[in-house]
Amino acid sequence: MTAAPAQVGKGAGAPGRDTAPRRVNFDLKQSGIYIALAITVVIFTALTGGDLLAPQNLSNIIVQYSYILVLAIGMVLIIIAGHIDLSVGSVVAASGAFAAVMMVEMDLAWPIAVVATLAFGAVVGAWQGYWVAYFGIPAFIVTLAGMLLFRAVTYMILGNKGIGPFPEEIRTIANGFIPGWMGNIGLGEALGGADLFSIIVGILVVVAMAIVQFRTRAGRIRYSQAVDPTWLFLLKVIVPALLVIFLVVQLARFRNLPWVLVLLAVLVVGYTMVTNRAVFGRQIYAVGGNLQAATLSGVKVKSVVFWLFVNMGVLSAVAGLIFAGRLNLAGPTAGNSFELDAIAAAFIGGAAVQGGVGKVVGAITGGLIMGVINNGMGLLGAQTETVMLVKGAVLLAAVAFDVWSKRRTAGAR
Repeated sequence: MTAAPAQVGKGAGAPGRDTAPRRVNFDLKQSGIYIALAITVVIFTALTGGDLLAPQNLSNIIVQYSYILVLAIGMVLIIIAGHIDLSVGSVVAASGAFAAVMMVEMDLAWPIAVVATLAFGAVVGAWQGYWVAYFGIPAFIVTLAGMLLFRAVTYMILGNKGIGPFPEEIRTIANGFIPGWMGNIGLGEALGGADLFSIIVGILVVVAMAIVQFRTRAGRIRYSQAVDPTWLFLLKVIVPALLVIFLVVQLARFRNLPWVLVLLAVLVVGYTMVTNRAVFGRQIYAVGGNLQAATLSGVKVKSVVFWLFVNMGVLSAVAGLIFAGRLNLAGPTAGNSFELDAIAAAFIGGAAVQGGVGKVVGAITGGLIMGVINNGMGLLGAQTETVMLVKGAVLLAAVAFDVWSKRRTAGAR
C-alpha cells in the first residue's frame, strides 16, 4: 500500500513559492561525526587546561596531520566504491624519495620535479588500478602487494639513507604560512593582535558557505522538497560560521593561515563538487552501492575503479611531497602506518564498510578526530601504547555503529 503524498498547500508544484514542507532532518550517522568531533575537542580542552585550542597548537594540528587528511580524501572515494588501498603509506614514501632524487641529487627545478612526482603517483595508481579493475584481483590483495613493492622501491631509490634538504618552496608549502600582507589588528589586551588578511579570508569563507546553504535551501523550496525549519537551518548556518571564524582568528594570532590549509581547502571543495555534482561522482556511489545495477545502467565500472586508483596515487604523491617537505628529508621509513590512519579517518567519518556511503567532509572530520586524539594525548604525556589503544577503540566503535545502524534500518523496514 502506497501512502498518499503529503499536501503542502495550494500550488505546491509551482516553482518560486515557499510551500515546501518543514521537517527536522537529523541523520545520526552523518551528523553524529560532527558531534563526536565536538565532544572530543571539549574533553581534551578540559583535560589540557585549554592548551588544545591555543593558537600555536591548532596550527600544529593542521600542519602535522595535513598529509593524513589529503590521503583521507582519496581513501574515502576508494571505500565508497567498495574497495580499499593498503599501499598509500608506501606510495607516500616512494613519492618523497622520487622527489628528493630529482630536486636534491639531480638539481631539477622544483616545479618540474613536483609535476614529475605527481606523474609518478599517477603511474603507481594506474599500475594498481589495472590489476583491480581490468584483471579482477581484489583490491585488498593488490594493494597489500603494493605496500611491500613500493616500500622496496623506496629503499632502492634511497639506498637506505635519507636525502635532503628540499628547496625552500617545498618546505614553505609544507610548513609555511601566508605572509601578513595587510598587517595586524588589535583584538584586545587578552587576545593581542591578529593578521587582518587571514581574518578577511575567514569572513569571505563564511559568507561563501552561507550563500551556498541559502541557495540550496531556496532550490529545494522552489521544487517543494522538504527542508529544515527556519530555526534549525539558521543554527546549521551560524554554528559552522562561528567555528570557522574562531579557527581563523586563532591561526591569525599565531603565524597566519598555513599554506597547507589553503591546499586542503582547495582539495576539499574540489572533491566535494565532484562527488555531489559531477557524473563521475555519482558513478562512484553507484558502483559502491549496487555494482550489478550500476553495470546494467551503463556505468563503465572498470574505468571508474581504474581512475579512482590513479587519483589515489596522485593524492599519495601530494601527501609524500608535503611530508618530505615538512621533515626536509626523504627517509626510507616515511609513511609508516599512514594507510591505517587514512582508512580510520574514512570509516570514522561515516564511510560504510560495504561501500556506497561516505562524504569527503566526513573523512576530513574523521581525520581531525584522529589528529585531536593524537595531539591531545601527546599534550597529556600519554604513552604510545595508550594512544594506539584509544585510536583502535574509536575505529572499532565507528565501524560497530555503522553495522548497528544498517541492521536497525533494515529491521525498521
